[in-house]
Amino acid sequence: MKIFTAEQIRNCDQYTIKNEPISSIQLMERAAEACVDWISENCNHHRNFAIFCGSGNNGGDGFAIARMLYQKGFDIDIFTNSKSKFSPDALENFKHIREISGITVREFKEAMNYRFDSRTVIIDALFGTGLSRNLENQMKDLVEFLNQKNNIKISIDLPSGLLADGMSDSAATVLAADYTLSFQFWKKCFLHTETGKFAGKVQILDINLSQDYIDETEAQDFVIDEELIKNIFRVRNEFSHKGTYGKITIAGGSYGKMGAAVLSARSALRTGAGLTFVLAPKCGYEILQTSDPEAMFMEGGIDYIDNFEFDETSVCGIGPGLGTHKKTSESLLKFLKNYSKPLILDADALNIIAENPDHLLLIPQNSIITPHPKEFERLFGKTENSFERTLLAKNKAHELQIYIVLKDHHTQVITPEGKVFYNITGNSGLAKGGSGDILTGIITSLLAQQYSEEEAALLGVWFHGKAAEFASEKYSKESMLPTDVIAEFGNVFAELNAKVQKVL
Repeated sequence: MKIFTAEQIRNCDQYTIKNEPISSIQLMERAAEACVDWISENCNHHRNFAIFCGSGNNGGDGFAIARMLYQKGFDIDIFTNSKSKFSPDALENFKHIREISGITVREFKEAMNYRFDSRTVIIDALFGTGLSRNLENQMKDLVEFLNQKNNIKISIDLPSGLLADGMSDSAATVLAADYTLSFQFWKKCFLHTETGKFAGKVQILDINLSQDYIDETEAQDFVIDEELIKNIFRVRNEFSHKGTYGKITIAGGSYGKMGAAVLSARSALRTGAGLTFVLAPKCGYEILQTSDPEAMFMEGGIDYIDNFEFDETSVCGIGPGLGTHKKTSESLLKFLKNYSKPLILDADALNIIAENPDHLLLIPQNSIITPHPKEFERLFGKTENSFERTLLAKNKAHELQIYIVLKDHHTQVITPEGKVFYNITGNSGLAKGGSGDILTGIITSLLAQQYSEEEAALLGVWFHGKAAEFASEKYSKESMLPTDVIAEFGNVFAELNAKVQKVL
């Protein structure tokens, strides 16, 4: 799914109005209906709605939502500035509200004395994407007041005070929504740590905006959705053998850190690699052979790897539990100077490269690196926020002609061409040591199975997150382990196969 800017979304609205054709007020009605359908299905234990409506089209959405919820039997109170200069569509919907005696219209200042009981839901339709500056004066005070309430808060299209396309001022007042009902598209602000926390759980509602506009309009940012994954995933060929699915080598492990190499190798095996080798120090031999007898062991040292030698027909993933011993560092850098095929670099492999900026030039073109934010900072320097970090990653991916899998709450896959793909699967249960080692194994395995670098990264991060969702359902986010995530790979594959295979 493409991620459009606020301006592109407004243009999409206008294109739809002009070419469907449909009037702007009818399009507003369509959006309100989509919201009401979601609200009435998910808030059926709540009877009261306090709806805060601004003077622009976001407020118009709020007035239409109020009318429709009232018609479904809910109790509605509207808060607005009745003396505002409303947009034409907001004014029309406000007039309809005035004609309904059962809906109480109050001024914003009356909210301070309103009784918000436990069954009241607050709906925020104050600004949406129409805001370009910090909230001030009365509106700032109002949002701060609403943030103090424990009631469920639902924002329409965008939490008030948030900017759609970038970083809000650190001092800005923003409504902290529990849910955001957004129309048609993800917005970039939902996908970054500093701003996404205000949106709560995001629900994208399809309001049938013009598909022609969507197809023809260029974008550099995307969401990794199921449609994209279905186009990438290939069903396993029945007439195949182990050589069909490639050969991989996981190079990692050191004394006391063999678990990382085990996790990476196991996830590669479970993701379908034909042959899996593990290049590790001798101290890990029994651990690896006992844990995963399907993998073949290659000795690369005694307590740490000091010799990176393996079959060049193998796709290599380097880093899990590797350590940064001087001899390991020297051996890895020597290896990279003489190696030109794409590979996957993670964890301590990245920390070794980060010791000198010149080492970055040793990364083979089209390789995939998978840093978490701290590793990224060591490699490329400090940034003020995640938006700046993504921009720097785009520049470095282009400069080095590599793929960067930037791990975060919404992990980003950044291509050499400057495209950014945000992953929306997964959960906080992955915030545990070992999760990144699993991802390295997945991507290495997929690359060996003849997926392109971009496909392997996209499918890999989506698959990793999807397995974590299944694991959290069984064990909870708090209790789930990386090994539990690997155990759910089969269920992810089963679901994928069911969606892409042709059946009678």
